[in-house]
Amino acid sequence: MISQTERHQFILNKLTKESFVNVLELCKELDVSSVTIRKDLKLLEDKNLLFRTHGGATINNPYTVDRPVNEKEKLQSGEKMKIGATAAQLIADNDSIIIASGTTVLALAKNMPPKMNLTVITASLQVAQELIKHPDIEIMQLGGILRKSSSSVTGPYAQKILTDFFCSKLFLGVDGIDLEFGLTTTSVMEAHLNRQMIEVSQKVIVLSDSTKFGKRGFGRICGLEEIDQVITDSGISEHYVNQMESRGIEVTIVN
Repeated sequence: MISQTERHQFILNKLTKESFVNVLELCKELDVSSVTIRKDLKLLEDKNLLFRTHGGATINNPYTVDRPVNEKEKLQSGEKMKIGATAAQLIADNDSIIIASGTTVLALAKNMPPKMNLTVITASLQVAQELIKHPDIEIMQLGGILRKSSSSVTGPYAQKILTDFFCSKLFLGVDGIDLEFGLTTTSVMEAHLNRQMIEVSQKVIVLSDSTKFGKRGFGRICGLEEIDQVITDSGISEHYVNQMESRGIEVTIVN
């Protein structure tokens, strides 16, 4: 029978390769009970070698913290611009789209073609400021409570306005993507607004750099089953790509 030390090494090797391990999968691979695996994960967490999550464990700290938007802009800025440029290619003339909030969707706004007939609904003040220079883009700025850390609006008034519209595409930024918990943000009010955006959109496209995978924010937006496409960078693990594609999500990876 495999020893505890060997089990621990197997778990850590798997985490290094895939960034996430599942309790049930480990039970089958190591031929031990779930009680044994959970004890192993607890011991490894006590040594600061992993973080336990619901149903498994991850090598990365899964909990996100809120940061000012000007600080977020500096993180993975090159990857975000490439993601934004790829997302911009999905927009067609005469589209009616929603652009949520966050620095990755701001990169989309910065990459949008200057001469397109579009209607854009956005919660982001920065997105609106970026697009105002395009004469053929009609901008509808949602109103509500200003969330200063993200330079965007939230609240029931913004949610109510959205019920009058239906758009072809939603470009959504997130603070975390977890295979079990789904999409999250650090603000509950922003999560509620994003959920309403999903309700009134035909296609949901998530723009996220690879550091967001395996993370969880305080406010849950939705499960993975409610999104259609994810655009990310090459830092994403093969495990996450396979898991999302197996659920029917199109994964686009920028180099």
